[in-house]
This record gives sequence, C-alpha cells and structure tokens, in this order.
Amino acid sequence: MQTDTTMASPAERSRRIRSNRLLTWSRRLLRSKTGTVGFILVLAVLFLAAFADVLATHNPNEVNPALMLKPPAWLEGGSSQHLLGTDHLGRDIWSRMVYGSRISLLVGVTAVVFAGLIGVAVGIVAGFYGGWLDRVFMRLVDAFLSIPNILLALVILSVFGPGVWTLIFVLGVTNWVNYARLVRGEVLSMKEREFVKAARAIGVKNRMVMVRHLLPNVMSPFIVISTLSVATTIILEASLSFLGLGIQPPDISWGGILSDGRDYVATSWWLATFPGIAITLTVLGIIFLGDWLRDVLDPRGQNRR
Repeated sequence: MQTDTTMASPAERSRRIRSNRLLTWSRRLLRSKTGTVGFILVLAVLFLAAFADVLATHNPNEVNPALMLKPPAWLEGGSSQHLLGTDHLGRDIWSRMVYGSRISLLVGVTAVVFAGLIGVAVGIVAGFYGGWLDRVFMRLVDAFLSIPNILLALVILSVFGPGVWTLIFVLGVTNWVNYARLVRGEVLSMKEREFVKAARAIGVKNRMVMVRHLLPNVMSPFIVISTLSVATTIILEASLSFLGLGIQPPDISWGGILSDGRDYVATSWWLATFPGIAITLTVLGIIFLGDWLRDVLDPRGQNRR
C-alpha cells in the first residue's frame, strides 16, 4: 500500500516540503532567545513602516507653532493627542517616528542589496578566474578599505548633493568590498572541489559554473553578513542625516529627527531620546537576528548547539 507522500502529486509534495522547512525554522527560532527577540523587534519595525499611513495620528510635516515642544502624554503638560510629544515646530513626534522607519529601512535594505550585488559579482569573478584579474580587483578592494566609509560618503555627498537615492548609491559603493572579500574567499575554496571540477570537465561554460554551482553555495554566508550590514547601514544613514548630508526635508528619517532635537536635549529631552531608542532597538533586533542566522546557516555552529 502506498503512503500518502507517495500518492501525493509533485505540487503537493513540494508544498509539504516547504511547510516542513518552515516549521523546522520556526522551532529553531523559538529555541533561541536572542533570535526570537531579534525577530520580534525587526517585525515590529517592519509593521510600523508598512502601516505608517494608518498608525500615524497626524501629518508628520504639519507645523503648529501653538503646540511647540509639548511633552509626552504621560508628563505634566502633555496631551493624549500627541503621545510622544511635539518638536520645536509643533510637529507630532510619534507620526514622524513612524514615517521615519520607512526611510531608515528603505536606505538600509536597498543600500545593502546594491552593495551585495556588486560585491558578489566581483568576488565570484575574482575568485574563479584568479590571476591578474584577481590581483586588480583585490587592489581595488584594498584601496576602498584604506578610506573610512564615513569620510568617503561625506566626500561623495558633498559633490553630488544629499538625497535618498544618492545616499543609497553612496552607501552601496562604500560597502561592497566586504562582500567581495567574503565571496572571493569562499569561491577560492570551492572551485577546487569535485563538483566544480566535474562541471568544467564535461564542458559547462564558466559563466554557468559560477551561476549554477558557485553562487548558490556562497548565499549562506552572504545572507548572514548582509543581515548584519543592514544594522551598520542604518547607523551610517542616521549619522549622515544627523550631520545634514543624508535625508533632507520633507523626507523624514530617524537621524534627521535626532538632529532636530540636539539643541533641545537639556530642556526637551524627548526630541532626541525617542529616535535614539528607535535606532538602538532596530539595530539590536537586526544584530540578534543576524547572530541566529549565523548559527543556523553555519554547519559548525549547528554542531555546537
């Protein structure tokens, strides 16, 4: 008598396999306290960004001089209409925080994807072909590593001017070297393995060997370092926005809100405190989730668990 798995159609078996994998990953996540906390924090920020239009109680750029520097609702003089208070222009802090999560995540994720595409392409080509091409790419990587990211970003932004997409381009260009070095190292070790040699022996083109055999095998370390890089990129974006070279009004970012409140720390602490807390919790959540992913995707880490 055939089992249910044998009798199931290919589509059904594929669905069951995906379901089992999802269940396995969920159990692993729940067994990790830091992973669970990180997942909850990241999910909360994603929720704020996705439903900012619904969660915001006011127009985030609406100026109201009559409501300048109102404290949070639980302090004396606060109002339930402005849960986290207002800034020096009477704008609602909660609404600005919610909308600011969109820009911070957009810049963080998009810049990492852009940097990852460049870094993975350079790393695979340099590691696979070696020789003079590898030497040229690695000297280029060394040149980028010799310049501090924040300094290079400041120079480029000063030349081309601040803006969301300019900032994404700058952060991508300044961070691709980390992926290139990682992927190159992985490719150097994998290209000598039997499955790669077998593919080349039967006449598979180099391009297909890189795409079908090498690329899938470098994805696990790439995912781990990408997750952690999102946290670094969010901090870098906030730093540049704080300095006035990042996101510009009317666009809203947590770094910009933090910059608005730096002159009022002594008298109106909430202006700088809440965006600082948001950045800290978001970065911690991403780091916790990245550490869990590293343990799960690294076979040596799994053996230690």
